[in-house]
Amino acid sequence: MNNTIIWRLIGAILLISIVSCISQIRSDIARINVNLNRIAKQVGVPDTVTDELKSLLLEGKRIKAIKKYRMSTGAGLLEAKEYVDSLSERE
Repeated sequence: MNNTIIWRLIGAILLISIVSCISQIRSDIARINVNLNRIAKQVGVPDTVTDELKSLLLEGKRIKAIKKYRMSTGAGLLEAKEYVDSLSERE
C-alpha cells in the first residue's frame, strides 16, 4: 500500500515537472519567434505566410488559414485563431 502511494506521488511530481518544462519551452519559442520576426522586418525578408493567409481569407477559407498558420508557426489552435481573426479585422 505504501509503495503504491509513493510511486503515484513520484509519478505526479514527474508529470508536473514535465508540464512545467513544456510550458517554459513554449514560452521560449514564442519569444524567439517575436525576435525572428523583428529581425526579418529589419532585413527585409518578405512575409509570405501572412500574404498566403490574407489570400485564403479573401477566398473565404478561414479554417484553412488557421491550419496554415498553425503548420508554419507551431502555434496552438487558440493563438492561430486569434491571429487569423486579427488579420481579417485589419482587412
